Amino acid sequence: IATPGETGSAFADALPVLPVGSLPEIRPGTPEPAAAPAIIAAIETGVAHALSGEAAGLVTNPINKALLYEAGFRHPGHTEFIAELCKRATGTPARPVMMLTGGGLRVALATIHQPLASVPGSLSREGLVELGTIVDAALKSDFGILRPRIAFSGLNPHAGEGGAIGREEIDIINPAADLLRSQGVDISNARPGDTVFAEALSGTYDAVIAMTHDQGLIPVKTLDFWGGVNMTLGLPIVRTSPDHGTGYDAAARGDARPDSLIAAIRAAALVARNRRAA
Repeated sequence: IATPGETGSAFADALPVLPVGSLPEIRPGTPEPAAAPAIIAAIETGVAHALSGEAAGLVTNPINKALLYEAGFRHPGHTEFIAELCKRATGTPARPVMMLTGGGLRVALATIHQPLASVPGSLSREGLVELGTIVDAALKSDFGILRPRIAFSGLNPHAGEGGAIGREEIDIINPAADLLRSQGVDISNARPGDTVFAEALSGTYDAVIAMTHDQGLIPVKTLDFWGGVNMTLGLPIVRTSPDHGTGYDAAARGDARPDSLIAAIRAAALVARNRRAA
């Protein structure tokens, strides 16, 4: 196809493909550095179509960042690149927020890919207030929840146990929750990390904000390893992706599972419909 508008007549019989660059011969399961420019062009084209409204949203597949770095890619990852493209087009900076959904949970992350030792120094009241505001807005616009209930997970065991096992909850997380509540956001003080996900599953909370990458992803992937979805909040476009990496070994064997990609496509369609209805 030549434009996204042509997809409607093609879906009944075939998978429409929009070429964006020349690709070398590809062998499944084998990284191909020469494909890097086409990968970058595909991301740029997808973002442009989503921003223009020609596409309802963007579903990105896993990329091998090492290959892109060899081609001059200078962003930490996929999400940061998409946020920069949105900023260039709109002139407005965006703070992308990673949320994983699956197994009945919605989990946003306060920190992502960094050593655990650096996490306490990365947390701030201002950052958590901004994060809570973005999550609250997304639950309303993207998920159609009129009065969302959010929980902060604690950083330390037992949420610090009154300062006996760390003060991040007292000094950072709970004051951020106080500020958010003063702005009308229904959010809890820091809840123990070994309890809060069970509370969310029982319906007490609509989403959890986890302080670290593994704290948030372990429950989601344990409950729904194959069908989880990575959603990027805080962008002017709808963006989802599977919650796994490139999986070259599965590609080489020919037994890669599509579950997470299918779930990501369905999630993007749902969010796009909810935003239009908001």
